Amino acid sequence: MKKVVVITGSPRKNGNSMSMTEAFIQAAKAKGHIVTRFDAAHMNVGGCHACDACFENGKACSYDDDFNVIAPSIVEADVVVFATPVYWYSFPSQLKSVIDKMYSFVVADKNVSEKKCILIACCEEDDRSVLDGVRTPFERIAAFLKWKVLDEVIVSGVYREGDIHKTDGCQKAAALAELI
Repeated sequence: MKKVVVITGSPRKNGNSMSMTEAFIQAAKAKGHIVTRFDAAHMNVGGCHACDACFENGKACSYDDDFNVIAPSIVEADVVVFATPVYWYSFPSQLKSVIDKMYSFVVADKNVSEKKCILIACCEEDDRSVLDGVRTPFERIAAFLKWKVLDEVIVSGVYREGDIHKTDGCQKAAALAELI
């Protein structure tokens, strides 16, 4: 039984990346894993202020926002999953704010290494290289934090709500639970 943290980036509650996320979560729970989900687009997480006061007051961020709710779960997790659509060739700003504030682990010398991580992502365009805007930063984050990338599910050519169900994206996302 592993602790899994899923951080989503989509503001669309029934969007394509959320459908893949739900498929993964249900499969992970069926395997007996403990899954905690944070929907960044529906939380109050501001950008990093680069004040370097991380963890000085007992919280990950000295600016009191919802990153202070997310951070302890990341620290305790065995597996961290980023599930997101691509917005303008990158992470949506809501998820990017969470990622930027992960800087606090480095500033405070928190040992978050040796975790495993997964990327679940989709985009509107048919060109799969559009997903490089989330894949490359994800891979660099994992390398820097010494996280092992278990796998990724990336699906292109989905935009309208439900388009993901015309692909094997949800099945592939669910299969990721086998890797944990």
